[in-house]
Amino acid sequence: MKRISILVLILCACFVSVAWGQHPAGAVRTTWPEFHRPNMQRWNPYEKVLNVNNVGSLGVKWSFKTGGYVYSSPAVVNGVVYVGSQDGNVYALKASTGRKLWSYATGSSVDSSPAVANGVVYVGSDYYVYALNASTGALLWIYATKYYVTSSPAVANGVVYVGSNDHNVYALSTSTGALLWSYATGGFVFSPAVANGVVYAGSDDRNVYALNANTGALLWSYPVGGDCSPAVANGVVYVGGSSNVYALNASTGALLWSYPVTMDSSFAVANGVVYVSSSDGNVYALNTSTGALLWTYLTRGVAHSSPAVANGVVYIGSNHGHLYGLNASTGARLWSHNLGGQVLSSPAVVNGVVYDGSWDGHVFAFGLKTGRK
Repeated sequence: MKRISILVLILCACFVSVAWGQHPAGAVRTTWPEFHRPNMQRWNPYEKVLNVNNVGSLGVKWSFKTGGYVYSSPAVVNGVVYVGSQDGNVYALKASTGRKLWSYATGSSVDSSPAVANGVVYVGSDYYVYALNASTGALLWIYATKYYVTSSPAVANGVVYVGSNDHNVYALSTSTGALLWSYATGGFVFSPAVANGVVYAGSDDRNVYALNANTGALLWSYPVGGDCSPAVANGVVYVGGSSNVYALNASTGALLWSYPVTMDSSFAVANGVVYVSSSDGNVYALNTSTGALLWTYLTRGVAHSSPAVANGVVYIGSNHGHLYGLNASTGARLWSHNLGGQVLSSPAVVNGVVYDGSWDGHVFAFGLKTGRK
């Protein structure tokens, strides 16, 4: 089937009847508005509820059943979870209960992870990029590319940056969807990262590209021998290849270090550590400055899900169907839960709740029971 073949290419509600606690009064209200988060690191530095001491007490707060596999990763903004499904819908769910607020039918699978900015949801499906009203799901504009859009958008300074399987990186106006520029690579383009006026995008032509965010002009490219979505932190681009993780100077593309890992996902970067999920089933923690191995953890299946980091815990899904919480300093397993299907969706952690999707079609929210803080 065409949808399955496209998914292979991109692989770089029921309620539990228990009482749930409230967030502490001093908890910082935060969001996870797009795949990388705005810091392009898949790290939520504001999470204060979950930690290494209580994450073992996580349980299912709610789950919502879509009509298809959930590969899309959730965005969480202003008490709403936005996520796509291969049933062709984008869903908006109430973050506290999982109740459906609205859904929008694109007509094709939604593998792209939504990005939410200024009351608008941006997401890819079929050959199109959609802009939807975040409150109602009403269509605001649509932009047609020349092939499937499985990339997850990144939004910065009034521009939506997104890749397409037609080999292009696109920059679109957030307000109108008008094309500002496009850049042609030699292969399918994966989810871009944007930092300091530069768009970083991996392509399955086995290169990573750095483009001027205003003009699309090529600044540099580097051959990585594979494809995945880069992460950016402190002037360094982290990107995966067919057999290595690379750390590149964000300004010049010069190689800083590499480490032998085969991967099909993106990274999380926090507190001097880059976290990598590998095709060999391991999660790796590497020193950001040197690439030195700090620890590994072997999951029970290949890890295509991208890790998320919050308050000393690394969250990562496995093709074996489990979502894990690992100690970010040591790699020790603190918690795991069987989601009932492969976990290719990447988790988001917001205000003491972990959100993720499963191949069995469910979106899950995990929280602490009353009295666990």
